[in-house]
Amino acid sequence: MQKKFVPVMITPFNLKARIDLGMVEQLIDFYLKAGVKGFFANCLSSEMYSISEDERLELTRHVVNYVNGRVPVVATGSFGLTIQDKAQFIRNIHDTGVDAVIMITGHFANVDEPDAVLIDRFHQMFDLTGDIPLGLYECPAPYKRVLSAGVLKTLLDSNRLIYHKDTSCEVDSVREKMAVIDNPKFEFYDAHTPNAVDSLRMGAAGMSSISGNFYPEILVWLCNNAADPSKAEEVAWIQEELRRVDPLIHIAYPMSAKYFLQLRGIPVRTISRAHVLELTPQQKEVLQGIQRDFRGWCERLGIREAAPSHAL
Repeated sequence: MQKKFVPVMITPFNLKARIDLGMVEQLIDFYLKAGVKGFFANCLSSEMYSISEDERLELTRHVVNYVNGRVPVVATGSFGLTIQDKAQFIRNIHDTGVDAVIMITGHFANVDEPDAVLIDRFHQMFDLTGDIPLGLYECPAPYKRVLSAGVLKTLLDSNRLIYHKDTSCEVDSVREKMAVIDNPKFEFYDAHTPNAVDSLRMGAAGMSSISGNFYPEILVWLCNNAADPSKAEEVAWIQEELRRVDPLIHIAYPMSAKYFLQLRGIPVRTISRAHVLELTPQQKEVLQGIQRDFRGWCERLGIREAAPSHAL
């Protein structure tokens, strides 16, 4: 099975801090040129908690329309105070044309509530959403609810799930979850770049990490080559490079990604609703160093950098 890199899309804003839909299109062109095989719109990287309900729908609909079937699009939909509210928004997001609606695990039980409550609420949601294709997302906010393999197996038995974005950041946890998956239509994506090679070799459908908002070409290359014995040396080397820089790109994210894309010639503004502080000169210097590293990675691996859409 071909492994797929699916970026968690950032949201560009204009000078009035409104969504810049024209720049969304430029970003989609850039991601596609880099070789991505899908999009996760309206996610934490998209600053989904900092935009309104109408904006979530507008953004998702625009992504779906512009992508126009070239690759699948998924988006988060489990917003609302009650299960009924969440179900309605899931229906609204589904109506934008996405291929699956993703549910945040932390939206279905409070941090101190047991898994039995979580499972019961998910089953209520399944009953309220007909045959809408659904997925799971262990989003870090409002808190990170990492599923056990047993809970995942119970939810998979509903036959309603086709997608999972894992943020356990633990290889053993990924291995345990992979062992309970027996549905070929269910796709497991790891969000943790340092796990990439292990997860891909264990059978993950692909990766869906924030690093794709910095250097998607590298993640695409890794997805394509992680299991190739002839590329084992290069795979091990780039995995270590990605592991080295991964903590650095998380600092001041998603502002860090927007600045990095500027360094790459993509005119996305460093405006964020989620991170309101300007990047420090030291932070910019670190990102400039990673940009130089990225060019060296491309040279060694024979990767052609994706050009900004205005330069195509």
